[in-house]
Amino acid sequence: MSRPRKSPAADPGNAVVVERQRQVLAPPPLYQVVMLNDDFTPMEFVVFVIQRYFAKDFETATQIMLKVHQHGRGVCGVFSKDVAATKVEQVMAAARQAGHPLQCVMEAV
Repeated sequence: MSRPRKSPAADPGNAVVVERQRQVLAPPPLYQVVMLNDDFTPMEFVVFVIQRYFAKDFETATQIMLKVHQHGRGVCGVFSKDVAATKVEQVMAAARQAGHPLQCVMEAV
């Protein structure tokens, strides 16, 4: 933001010098989208969702699905807050539409 400053060499009532102040912007906070395990959602559906909404290839999607299955949770990606929230909603809507209890959440990194 710039801040006006009066120049001492100029007529005090007519001149204004603007100094530029450097702004330091922090990067936006990131959020990871985490899929949670359940005993009812088919593994094939989980792989499909990961491929479709997180643009992962079949092998990567399968590895994430196995992590969800074996460890109870798996990170599908890291995004800005708005993108992560959208991904969570897309996954939850697809699961509801297919009749699966799949859960997906976002967590601050």
